[in-house]
Amino acid sequence: MSAGALISEAEFKLSMRQLAGAVSVITVGDGQDRSGFTATSVSSFSAERPSVIVSVNRASSSWPLLQRYGCFCVNVLAADQQQVAQSFAGFDGRKGAERYNGAEWYCLKTGAAALENALTVLDCELETVLHHHSHAVLIGHIRAIEIRQGIGPLLYWQGGYHELPVEDHRRILAKPLRQ
Repeated sequence: MSAGALISEAEFKLSMRQLAGAVSVITVGDGQDRSGFTATSVSSFSAERPSVIVSVNRASSSWPLLQRYGCFCVNVLAADQQQVAQSFAGFDGRKGAERYNGAEWYCLKTGAAALENALTVLDCELETVLHHHSHAVLIGHIRAIEIRQGIGPLLYWQGGYHELPVEDHRRILAKPLRQ
């Protein structure tokens, strides 16, 4: 491919499938006026003012709710929560508030739904929105955190879900960083 040629969408997607990512469900809204989406595009942003970055397609049903409510919850999924990821990705045809069925939810500070037994929950106030082509990059100030110990994360790689067993996690943590 020449230096001036454009990268195709298919090539880009194939390349991005090489990145393994933690699977999160982003929840927004309240009652029947709520929705959410499955995302691997979540990253820490700042520890000084605890915040995260999340990207969302502005064609998503969650986008108007994010603008209206000004808060969201990042629910980082544990290895045993693949069904939640599939529901919020729309694999079973559920939309809006229907995506919450089959799981237990509660609220922290902002009122956005937190998933019972998620690996970690980051309750966020929307601080900044950056628009880029079809997507918005959200910067959320973390207002509350909950952490679950003793289980591995749900990962997404090569177009499918994978688990990192907790035993591997403990072994990795037990290794010294420097000799």
